Amino acid sequence: MLQAAERFASTTECAIVALQAAKIETVSKVSAWRKAGVVAKIAGQQASRSRTFNAVKGAALTTLRSFASVLHQLWLEVTGVIFLIMSLSFGGATVKEYGKYHAGQVGPSRAAVAMLFTVTFAWFGLSSFWRVRKKRQRS
Repeated sequence: MLQAAERFASTTECAIVALQAAKIETVSKVSAWRKAGVVAKIAGQQASRSRTFNAVKGAALTTLRSFASVLHQLWLEVTGVIFLIMSLSFGGATVKEYGKYHAGQVGPSRAAVAMLFTVTFAWFGLSSFWRVRKKRQRS
């Protein structure tokens, strides 16, 4: 194998550019993400001038807004059902604790805490359904 000095040694032949000057320097290192960003920006500017693109974009935004509204209503209804189920569970515990309190086995605080949780979770569940109804009336 040739040594570095032998590989780059000038020969007697005539060259247009000297071998030492033929080394290519890197111009600037721009990341692929930045290049993609510039391309996307230019493509977006070109696309925004198209009536067809603007129509498709408007239709997509309207569809997404509609789906988001329906999913939000579904979320409120599901959480409302979960809170009402928990409220029923706490209601059963309230009845049980009240029976123990009435029998003199426990103090009034346990029955009061169970009643507080029952009322709180019932409020969360019902208010969730009220919010759904209010959203439907606005639409």
